[in-house]
Amino acid sequence: MSTREWRAVSLLERLERGEVSVSEVAASLGRSMRQVQRIRKRVAEIGPAGVLHGNRGRSPKHKTSAAVSEKIVSLHRGKYAGFNDHHFTEKLVEVEKLEVSRETVRRILRGAGRGSPRTRRAPRHRRRRPRRAQAGQMILWDGSSHDWLEGRGPRLCLMGAVDDATGELLAGAHFTDKEGTVPYLKLLRGVVRDKGIPYTVYGDRHGSLRRNDKNWSLEEELAGAREPTQVKMALDRMAIQIVYALSPQAKGRIERVWGTLQDRLVSEMRLAGARTRGQANQVLNRYRLEHNRRFAVPARESQSAWRKAPSDNLQVLDLCALQYVRKVRKNNTVKIAGQVIDIFESTLRARGSLAGKSVIIRHLLNGRIRLYLDKECITWVEGKRPTRPEAGPRTLLGARKKRRQVEEYKRKQTDG
Repeated sequence: MSTREWRAVSLLERLERGEVSVSEVAASLGRSMRQVQRIRKRVAEIGPAGVLHGNRGRSPKHKTSAAVSEKIVSLHRGKYAGFNDHHFTEKLVEVEKLEVSRETVRRILRGAGRGSPRTRRAPRHRRRRPRRAQAGQMILWDGSSHDWLEGRGPRLCLMGAVDDATGELLAGAHFTDKEGTVPYLKLLRGVVRDKGIPYTVYGDRHGSLRRNDKNWSLEEELAGAREPTQVKMALDRMAIQIVYALSPQAKGRIERVWGTLQDRLVSEMRLAGARTRGQANQVLNRYRLEHNRRFAVPARESQSAWRKAPSDNLQVLDLCALQYVRKVRKNNTVKIAGQVIDIFESTLRARGSLAGKSVIIRHLLNGRIRLYLDKECITWVEGKRPTRPEAGPRTLLGARKKRRQVEEYKRKQTDG
């Protein structure tokens, strides 16, 4: 018997001698007076063993059998190696049809010497920013470069976005070689197609999202402002505000999603045997729905803030395209992405020669190239899908030469 049980025996003996009252024994043992009377009667019948619980030494009816415990350990060593306790329990219930709790699985695995694959540190206290009230008010996007395939294939970067109000992992998430302009535009296209246009995007200061270099072109010097990046121009076309985080902690909500994905999604790809980027994207598309079912939360307000996107797929592609400004050559052609484009003869008959005029070129993510003049599409051709932005036509000048040209330009403006 334990020390507490021997203490109960001692108090009951004192109760029989009249040294203490029933109420005093009940208060000391933390039991009711009726319970003390029942234990007193049982001790009188069978002796000190009467203080022991009636189930002492019995095996619980709901105890996990040895066969089930062995199966759980075997599955964790083989098929589900590397899964965390919670994720492993979900697979046991949904796939293996074993009705066990997470705590039962944890106890069995620890007893078999199977530790948790993730070591957890005590969280540092930071003031949490409240979630936005409506879905679509703000999305957080980022890229996570990681060994997602665990050496079975190339190192990949996962581009993803989550809704700030619900924590939902949005459509458009995909694996790519590295974080860049075209991957961000593909992510934006997927979000707009599936949900609509958000009001705000929250991201870091990656070079694809904002200009971080110190090279100003002559045109920028004269205008007094930097030209935006391709991603910023696409956001401006849809009137989406972008907010730049000053530290990783500031975008902690999506950083925590990366932590979850680098655990669960990596395990799912290991289970599926994914070895290529295409296979990884297939697993991601399946897993995203399961992730949202388990981790997404309802927004505080039921009314959505997503703005309606164009129903035409070509219009969506046009909004998320790479955009350039080029001058038409004397032979009414334009060169872009190593391709010379002839302007349609029907356009030339209607407008005359366009030589020397500036046109807007949009290189769509599906490869099509469209030319615009006065907001009208005057020519389109099929091309290769873009992998990165084309270099601008301007030449970066030396600091002194730029300064002389700017001063000369301003002097002519003053004299005129």
